[in-house]
Amino acid sequence: MPAEQPQKTKTIYLAGGCFWGMQSYFEGVQGVVNTAVGYANANRPNPRYEDVDSDYAEVIRIEYDTSQCSLTFLLDLYFDVIDPTSLNKQGGDVGRQYRTGIYYVDEEDAIVVTKALEQLALRYKVPIVVENSPLINFYLAEEYHQNYLRKNPAGYCHIGRDKIAKARQAKYIDRDALRSRLTEMQYYVTQEKGTEPPFRNEYYNHFQKGIYVDIIDGTPLFISSDKFESGCGWPAFSAPIDASVVNYFQDLSHGMDRVEVRSKSSGAHLGHVFEDGPIESGGERFCINSAALRFIPMERMEEEGYGDYIKLIK
Repeated sequence: MPAEQPQKTKTIYLAGGCFWGMQSYFEGVQGVVNTAVGYANANRPNPRYEDVDSDYAEVIRIEYDTSQCSLTFLLDLYFDVIDPTSLNKQGGDVGRQYRTGIYYVDEEDAIVVTKALEQLALRYKVPIVVENSPLINFYLAEEYHQNYLRKNPAGYCHIGRDKIAKARQAKYIDRDALRSRLTEMQYYVTQEKGTEPPFRNEYYNHFQKGIYVDIIDGTPLFISSDKFESGCGWPAFSAPIDASVVNYFQDLSHGMDRVEVRSKSSGAHLGHVFEDGPIESGGERFCINSAALRFIPMERMEEEGYGDYIKLIK
């Protein structure tokens, strides 16, 4: 029997409001092997909880297995649970100690963090205020605070249970493995928020009956019954197959104010949604890149495991 490969772990420190909620949020995430809460970047040694004048940030220390998740994956989850434009306030927690921040111990991570924050800033019209700096110091919080919500399930948490459940269900997708199985255009669109050329893509003028699924993980996203000719040069749909399969983000890139659409299951960039669709179908136009989709014709849906969706196709 082959020996198991040694686990390679890395560490990152994240500040995002009360550390009780942050620890509960991250402790069940794929690839996270250990967490602890404490006080980071204080201006004097060994601060205690009440020593807010030491300018510490409440943080969670996350140790993660690099074969099971990446820093980018963890940061995407982090961004989903903070308000990056709120200074010294998250949820009901107000004070300098509740600021947002990413504190790294590996200089290589500085590049990843900076790029992630630059991408995050494109979603907002106002500046983001997430600190980005090396970890200067870290002091473990008192035992009372460690795994607080595990010991006190009814205790205060500024993060909703739906967010916690979503984080625990999130699946890490290895970017290198993706790059090897996707075409260059598919990778560019889904992982780098790219846009394929109009009128020169697979499905813009395709109206066969069937289902369109996520190119990454096969999640059903759209059906042919909701597809219409928009003249824009990309596939256009009046709605996703179910509202729960996509997430929306403000996108201020390229000098425009748009609403980005991503697959909730894989995190893949799909396209954008506009309010110029058919009025009789709700008035929305989901402008989706062909490269983010795989089409399965209706006659093959049963054999490919999508038989339950045949009844939706008209």
